[in-house]
Amino acid sequence: MDSTVLIVTALEDVTADRVIEALNEREVPVVRVDPADIGPGLEFGFRLAPGRPFWRGQLRTASREVEVAAVTAVYYRRPTPYAARFVRLPQQQRDFAVAEARHGLGGVLNSLRGALYVNHPSAVARADFKPAQLQRFAILGLQVPPTLITNDAEAARAFADDHESVIYKTFRGLPGSEDGHVGAIWAQRVDPGAFDDALVVTAHLFQAEIPKTGDVRVTVVGRRVFAQRIATPDGALDWRRGDWGDLIHAPIAVPASVEAALHSYLASFGLVFGCFDFALTGDGDDPEDWWAIECNPNGQWGWLPDSPTIAEAFADILSRKETAGHDDARRS
Repeated sequence: MDSTVLIVTALEDVTADRVIEALNEREVPVVRVDPADIGPGLEFGFRLAPGRPFWRGQLRTASREVEVAAVTAVYYRRPTPYAARFVRLPQQQRDFAVAEARHGLGGVLNSLRGALYVNHPSAVARADFKPAQLQRFAILGLQVPPTLITNDAEAARAFADDHESVIYKTFRGLPGSEDGHVGAIWAQRVDPGAFDDALVVTAHLFQAEIPKTGDVRVTVVGRRVFAQRIATPDGALDWRRGDWGDLIHAPIAVPASVEAALHSYLASFGLVFGCFDFALTGDGDDPEDWWAIECNPNGQWGWLPDSPTIAEAFADILSRKETAGHDDARRS
């Protein structure tokens, strides 16, 4: 059987498109699948049998099919939630169908014998919590802004008293509304005088503001590191807030000690790839200039100016032309 790379993602995904294009140029067999297409557009039959202890069988899309035993690498990007497939069902039936699809089809796709996952969904889930990220950064010796997680207004006021300026951030993105509209809550400075008992309703993340000279996005793929300094024309606190086409990018060298910490970070979570965000003070030559903010274990990178080279790095890993490092932590 030919070795095949499985790309698990939604139909519209420019980032995945770049990786598929790079693999096609190398003539590496690729099959793209969105598990939420389950139904006539996505059929499958997987079997275990005496003497054959690993899943085998066909996965068929409208245009392709693959023997799952032939899959040697999986790029797990951003598939459509299963709930979207069953949205018209009554709630009980919808919840049942979603759970069965996730645990049945998803259970097999997450357990392909010997396949390299970039990244495995369980590793992404472990690494997707900001408190765990910040703690790991600190353990690895990276600088982290003083941080408070609380639902106590008095604790928030006391924290603000200790710092000249305090920023509020969300733990997750803003969910879509019932009418389908999406929005965002950006990192923003807060007035401690506005803290009141409403904070008790849920968890809040506050950090001391770092007097930054810019931001850095570091994309790590296997052992390869790509770093871009990012600036906004208006010096915005959160560069994501404005028009991304107006962002000013410049390559920047990552200090050796910071780079080593990033590789250790990925290894500790069983990840092959991650997008790291840093706040920068100074010119960035000194490791003390680098303040770790977060790591997205399934981040976007297709918008970066060095995305073609990043895509080639993904193709190297997925086609096994370059080792991912710590493979034992990333295989099923």
